[in-house]
Amino acid sequence: MPLVVVGISVLILLFLMTKLKLNGFAALLLVAVGVALVQGIPVAEIPDVLSEGIGGQIGDTMLTIGLGAMVGRVMGDSGAAQRVAGRLVEICGPRWVQVAMVLTAMLIGVTMFYEVAFVIIVPVAFTIVRVTGANLLWVGLPMSIALSTMHSFLPPHPGPTAVAATFNASVGLTLFYGLFIAVPIGALIALVWPRLPFVREMSPSIPKGLVSERVFTDEEMPGMGWSLSVALLPVVLIAGAAVTDMAASSDGPALHFVAFIGSAPIALLLTLLVAIWAFGPRIGRSLEDVSASCRSAAQAMAMILLVIGAGGAFKQVLVDGGISDYIKDATDGWSISPIVLAWLIAVILRVALGSATVAVVTASGVVLPLLVGSGVHPEVMVLAVSCGSIALSHVNDPGFWMFKEYFNLSVVEAIKARTSYTTVLAILGLGGVLALEWTLDALSL
Repeated sequence: MPLVVVGISVLILLFLMTKLKLNGFAALLLVAVGVALVQGIPVAEIPDVLSEGIGGQIGDTMLTIGLGAMVGRVMGDSGAAQRVAGRLVEICGPRWVQVAMVLTAMLIGVTMFYEVAFVIIVPVAFTIVRVTGANLLWVGLPMSIALSTMHSFLPPHPGPTAVAATFNASVGLTLFYGLFIAVPIGALIALVWPRLPFVREMSPSIPKGLVSERVFTDEEMPGMGWSLSVALLPVVLIAGAAVTDMAASSDGPALHFVAFIGSAPIALLLTLLVAIWAFGPRIGRSLEDVSASCRSAAQAMAMILLVIGAGGAFKQVLVDGGISDYIKDATDGWSISPIVLAWLIAVILRVALGSATVAVVTASGVVLPLLVGSGVHPEVMVLAVSCGSIALSHVNDPGFWMFKEYFNLSVVEAIKARTSYTTVLAILGLGGVLALEWTLDALSL
């Protein structure tokens, strides 16, 4: 039975990654080969199937992911990210410091990966705690929740971008729609969670030696105008192109140009060039110093790209092996919403695999047939899978351990704080996605 094959393959993948500690790239490829053999794909054709899956997935996502990482690194190394964070805290004051952390995290987290943005902003949280005497989680937890929301819900982050490519969805529309869900839900949980009794009873201390002590001086950092403009530039370009496309009544050269600069790779490339021009002199005296920052960012993203590529191979095996067709036929008569089913599959894979990126890439291959003939907007399906992938972060999630160590928590405390907020984010996200699909249907968009 094909579904049994899928279930066993996921269990094997879980065993390889959690028990044997095999990295996601190798584990996904091994499982893909095994599924191909079981499903009867000729041995001689398996390498071509894997290559097709890897090439299709990487070709659609590599530019966006790589350029996004480089923009984040240049902003961090130049002090631009610290400038944005510091000014927001200054404007809001100690009383509204949580709001400042949420705004900072959302602005920076739109283009930066969770881990990169976390490391950049967390020293600011530590500084605020030292000055005000506030609880570390009171200041830091809103930041982490906002970053988790941006990273998991929205392109150009790896998971949503990869799923958008699989579903042939518009990255710009996905980002545009996703902001209406991610911003209010992320802000709500970020401000509520530190006030819950089981969180307030935790009193972690600032860890020693975990964060670099270097803090940019005011003279070393670029101005607020440039820092904020570069942080928001890709959002403006990508979302602006989506809005223009929806509002335009005719096709023409101007619309094509807007679509060109609003595509995720071009928007991020333009942002990177602007960031290098504006912030490069603050990183080093030569272009080589700036290039070193970009190289470091690319190296950090290498394994993510490999995992996404291997996930594409697994997806292709499922499609070519007939499993995807079987799922489509088996679910045709189900009364459950394809949005809910896509979300649920992503949640199950997230719980089993830990990595949100692996979960969404794998889930997208499984639920791809559900999109055909369902009438669901592909961008909405992307958001359904993406928000499902944030649920139940626990000990098999690298982000869980980063959260635990930086906030100096025990494993039980980290489970109480992080596992709970990621799960609520996923549930509220599903509600937002269902409401979005209903709204789009009502507006006939």
